[in-house]
Amino acid sequence: MAEEILNLTEKLLQYNHLFIKYYQDGRETGITHDFENVIKPFVDEVSVITNQWKNAMKMWLSGSNHKHLHLKQIETTAEHIEQLSVQAFFPKTSKSRFLNSGRTVEYFLLEVIKEVKQ
Repeated sequence: MAEEILNLTEKLLQYNHLFIKYYQDGRETGITHDFENVIKPFVDEVSVITNQWKNAMKMWLSGSNHKHLHLKQIETTAEHIEQLSVQAFFPKTSKSRFLNSGRTVEYFLLEVIKEVKQ
């Protein structure tokens, strides 16, 4: 279980870095991507991994006691990831809100990695 969570969490961290890259690229170039061919497949791919991670985390948390990780944080992080995966392609999204959400996601995912490795 811990190995699966580590793998999924690391994938989500990679996606989080991609969100920021896509967002910054979009702001710099002004290019809009095709929804059906680019955005939707990417969002769907992220969604599958996010759901697997969320389910694995819920099972893992229910089987152990963690002071610093809570179910609500998992739900909130998953929601942020889903939103970021879409917003990354729309450079008109508020920059500060987008970057703050990205930082929040990164912080929590790194905390998960720390906890799992203990």
